[in-house]
Amino acid sequence: MESGELSQAEKELIQETWEKVSQNPQHHGIVLFTRLFDLEPDLVKLFHYNSAQFRGAQECLSSPDFLQHVSKVMLVIDAAVNSLENLPSLQEYLTGLGRKHQAVGVKTESFNTVGESLLYALCEGLGPAFSTQARQAWTKLYAVVVKAMSRGWQESREEE
Repeated sequence: MESGELSQAEKELIQETWEKVSQNPQHHGIVLFTRLFDLEPDLVKLFHYNSAQFRGAQECLSSPDFLQHVSKVMLVIDAAVNSLENLPSLQEYLTGLGRKHQAVGVKTESFNTVGESLLYALCEGLGPAFSTQARQAWTKLYAVVVKAMSRGWQESREEE
């Protein structure tokens, strides 16, 4: 995971845009997951707490347990943004995260939908400030994260 994949200008754009969005991470996380469930409704089935299955996206999105998951996802994004100068430091953590996602039944194809949902949430949160350059920078950062998570997902699958 090379931080050199992002230029200094891209890192700065990511940091600037994240600074605005991270002021209300719960809201933007809900926007992200609402979009995700709109695009891939079957993903709701992967979330269950205390053996309770959600009947739909709205029930899931209003669950306190799920809202904790939203907070964790936003913290991972925050960690990636705060580690832009040393993305390799997140390698082990992201690989482990990939293993966890494989274990609960997430397919790697869904990583693309999550990326699209992240870009959607950023666009919704930033409006015109989410420029083409910012979108490209975030796409590159997300690709780095997915590469590490996919490695963990694959390793977990090979161990089965």
